[in-house]
Amino acid sequence: MRISLSWLQEYVDVDLSAEALADALTMAGFEVEDIENRWTWADGVVVGKVLQRHPHPDADKLSICEVDIGADSPATIVCGASNVRADIFVAVAKVDTYLPIVDLKIKPRQLRGVPSAGMICSLAELGLAKDSEGIYVFAEDASLEVGQDVRPLLGLNDVILDLTSTANRADALSLVGVAREVAAITGKALKLPLTPDPQLDSGQTDLAIDLRDPRACPVYIGTVLENITIEPSPTWLQRRLEASGTRSINNIVDITNYVLLEWGQPLHAFDRDRLCAVAESQDLTLGVRFANPDEALKTLDAQTRSLQPQTLLITANDRPVALAGVMGGEATEVFDGTQSVILEAAYFDAAAIRRSARSQGLRTEASARYERGVNPAELRLACNRALQLMQALAGATISAQVAERTEVGKITPTRTVELRLERVRQILGPVGQPGGTLAQLSAAETEAILSKLGCEALATEAATDTGRVWQVKVPAYRYRDLEREIDLIEEIARLYGYDRFVDTLPSNAEAGYLSEEIALARRLREAFRAAGLTELMHYSVVKPTLTNQVVMANPLLPEYSALRSDLIAGLIDAFQFNLEQGNGALNGFELGHIFWQDEAGIHEAEKVGGIIGGDRRQGHWITSGQPQPTGWYEAKGVLAAVFQRLGLTVDYRADATDGRFHPGRMASLWVRGQTYLGLFGQLHPELRRERDLPDEVYVFQLDWPTIVGCLQKKIGAATEFQPYSTYPASDRDLAFFAPVELAVADLERVMTQAGGKLLESIALFDQYQGASVPDGQRSLAFRLVYRASDRTLTDDDIEPAHQKVRAALAKKFEVNLRS
Repeated sequence: MRISLSWLQEYVDVDLSAEALADALTMAGFEVEDIENRWTWADGVVVGKVLQRHPHPDADKLSICEVDIGADSPATIVCGASNVRADIFVAVAKVDTYLPIVDLKIKPRQLRGVPSAGMICSLAELGLAKDSEGIYVFAEDASLEVGQDVRPLLGLNDVILDLTSTANRADALSLVGVAREVAAITGKALKLPLTPDPQLDSGQTDLAIDLRDPRACPVYIGTVLENITIEPSPTWLQRRLEASGTRSINNIVDITNYVLLEWGQPLHAFDRDRLCAVAESQDLTLGVRFANPDEALKTLDAQTRSLQPQTLLITANDRPVALAGVMGGEATEVFDGTQSVILEAAYFDAAAIRRSARSQGLRTEASARYERGVNPAELRLACNRALQLMQALAGATISAQVAERTEVGKITPTRTVELRLERVRQILGPVGQPGGTLAQLSAAETEAILSKLGCEALATEAATDTGRVWQVKVPAYRYRDLEREIDLIEEIARLYGYDRFVDTLPSNAEAGYLSEEIALARRLREAFRAAGLTELMHYSVVKPTLTNQVVMANPLLPEYSALRSDLIAGLIDAFQFNLEQGNGALNGFELGHIFWQDEAGIHEAEKVGGIIGGDRRQGHWITSGQPQPTGWYEAKGVLAAVFQRLGLTVDYRADATDGRFHPGRMASLWVRGQTYLGLFGQLHPELRRERDLPDEVYVFQLDWPTIVGCLQKKIGAATEFQPYSTYPASDRDLAFFAPVELAVADLERVMTQAGGKLLESIALFDQYQGASVPDGQRSLAFRLVYRASDRTLTDDDIEPAHQKVRAALAKKFEVNLRS
């Protein structure tokens, strides 16, 4: 927000320089982004009177002027403005004057052979307008003196602070709010522009108020003003609006904008006759309701807007005339012929205005303040201030006023918070004294700061200074952000000065470390990257397509209105997108959260997902340029390499529970055959064709808490290394018929248990189905390698272990041994 210091001076006596005030505000939590010193814009520009004007002999559009600037003799200035003439007062930049807005230093020069010493200025050259058709001419005024400084006359004797307030300080979006803050920081007296209630010419009115939603609009004040003269605002008002970044329109509209900047309370003026025309009646009922889906409204920006059910409206006899708290309607705007207006002063719910403005993709100065929250306790003050200005500047007479409040609007926004001095000292610590000594914040200092904040502090316990407890009544304009004891403590620190508290460090500092889960997550990412996968990150919000998804009540965009229920869908989308962009197949993994809901409520879990597919080779010359899809065992090998690196023993079991997978190429993953870990498999051919993906694409999704639970004990444990055996190995082949549905992983697990310490490895090297193999079975052949670390094994050592393996298979699975 742009704050004019000359305007601010009317409400609080600021004796600090602009830089010092900016530093004080910044230390108090209000960042000053820029200091606009307008004194420098016209340093050296004075009032001059054009004594004579003659056409230039060699240029049709130039004039030779004799200008009295208060010097010993008139200055000769060549001017190209069409509105220059004799006997007018103008702004003259003398020789050696620098105009920073146009980056021009005035020097004596020759213009078509005529010497010129100075420049007659336009408002654009002085920074007061973007464009000017000619030079600026002062209005006839007996107080004008030739040679006097123009800056006080043009409102350039001012400094503008560009102030940014935090989101919780809605009260600081007004000059009065900033004045309160400055008064609290400096200790100066506050002088607010309070205006008494207006005197009504009559109590009769044909205006009524209808508030449909008791919370969306709890308070509405409508005032009828007549005998209005629409004209440009006085210069002082225009200057203040312009300094605040607001364009001047006419006196009525400017007054509503002025009060918006002053009190932070949005107001709106309707043309009363136009309202009656829209309502088709002289008896008006101004209502506040939500829009119907088939309604439309043309707003002041000349846009016809389709209204949504969450759009809050102002209506005249139930016909839409304005977007409540956002923007007025074009059909009822104040214009040059307006003679009677209805001034709206209302309090709208912050959430209702936020949804309403978002439904129209519109944000205005009014909606920005309503969204943060205006102060309903000062609504009447702001309304009275606007009425007083309209009477003074537009000749208005107040004929009627109607105020309506719902039950919500009758509640005064106030709050009482308990504050303990002991807690204040505990949080803020000691204060440094001039002599280097330390002291605690006293009860008197605390009460003084609370008083500066506008709070009423009542001590409830005063046995000792340390045990002091206050019941603090929060002012209405700080109702939204002062809710708890810690909020009051923060305010005390902010106003007392953060730099005045002593810096302290923890007595026993510890070196930082990673938690076990974070360390494991890093290891997991390293393992996937080592296997050739790229880490991916997706938004947690997706399109609502499934019944078990968690749908957000107030999404930013309809395309992102639900939380994802798994990682696989996003991985497939990313794979397809990279192919369409010509980036090739994307082999990646992701560690992220998923959400779902069921009868028990809403749930959240963390998963690890990945996708593998396409031709992973760098060149295709071996296959004559033809891509070679990733095979099942190649994709499985990538996942197995990750598990091996992590030290996780995983078994695979046939599964067909997910329709997105190939029904014959999907497996569930189990840690040591007991704990469910996740899914792995090839995408269904129909889904692959629908997405135009390569021949074989594999995806997996693992449960992160399961990985953590299985590996948590290994994270901090030391790694044990074993020396390689220096003795030779001996292998034995084992072949048998086994049912097709019997998993190889189950067979390997039984063989490992039966083989004991001598069995070093098991490898499947042959599988056959066909002639000479019984129906429903397959022939499997394994190579078992035996080795000892302390000797060379003999047949007498190997044969008992091998026979145990044969016996275990025959007993457990009733296989038909062939060797």
